[in-house]
Amino acid sequence: MTTNTVKNMVHEEHAHHDHGAVTIFGFWVYILTDLMIFGCLFAVYASLDPAYGVAMYHPMMEVNGQQVLYDAKHIFQLPFVLTETFILLFSSITYGFAMVAAHKNNKGQVMTWLLITLVLGAAFISMEVYEFHHLVTEGFGPSHSATFSAFFALVGTHGLHVTCGLIWMLVMIAQVAAKGLTAKVNTRLSCLSLFWHFLDIVWICVFTFVYLKAFAAF
Repeated sequence: MTTNTVKNMVHEEHAHHDHGAVTIFGFWVYILTDLMIFGCLFAVYASLDPAYGVAMYHPMMEVNGQQVLYDAKHIFQLPFVLTETFILLFSSITYGFAMVAAHKNNKGQVMTWLLITLVLGAAFISMEVYEFHHLVTEGFGPSHSATFSAFFALVGTHGLHVTCGLIWMLVMIAQVAAKGLTAKVNTRLSCLSLFWHFLDIVWICVFTFVYLKAFAAF
């Protein structure tokens, strides 16, 4: 191996490293803009009710012969949403294992952990779609009130992001399978890691701000 060849290899390695750093920095900028979008959605939801938008009443219903008002305990299924939350949080852990395997240059483990993360993310989305369907069939759709419009906008926007993350994950699985753990592939995996962990943090805020506050208010 000649001196020029070694220099070229070193130059290419530094070029890949610099390009990866710029890409990740650019993705951080995107995350910040996305954070502002979610911040606006949270603010809209909070501004629709003096009690942070948790008093979501439905016309009178009859329970044991008595007329009562619907409240959050009748609308949301906290154990169901809590299961959703644990599934998404666990998917963040499995993606972390995928990144550890990527740093070890273990292609097989990366593929395995990405597939597990994909299944968990798909399970989360399936449960969210079920919850939306349940709310709509019970009469609590987006047209029920401004508060519910804001609820569907906030939770639905997060679900749309998770869906985009799952599509991105499928693309990355295909790229790892076809190209291996190249510098560019690892950079893309790192960006997806930032995106996925960001969505977990946003969901924790949604779970706390929307669901737990709704139950704490009654």
